[in-house]
Amino acid sequence: MQHLLDELIHHLSEAHRQAARVLEAERHVAVRMAQIIHAMPDQHPDLGAFDGLMEHSQAIGKNIVAYLNNIADLQESMAEHLAAVMKELDGASEE
Repeated sequence: MQHLLDELIHHLSEAHRQAARVLEAERHVAVRMAQIIHAMPDQHPDLGAFDGLMEHSQAIGKNIVAYLNNIADLQESMAEHLAAVMKELDGASEE
């Protein structure tokens, strides 16, 4: 039983590591987008008038929201997996 739990924990940790790598890549994208926005001129940017500016601002906002949602999903998934592992460990210790 302990071997199965060890194997489960190993697979869960690998899945979490891969999810963290994906989120890290998305974080780099968000940081780069913030750098691009910071480099834009403060006055009269040429983005196709006001409509272009609004479109780009909405896209940036959507990317930031998606990144934060992914972090929340990762935390929720890790909590669920950890709860299941702790429940199994508690059940194994009672045996």
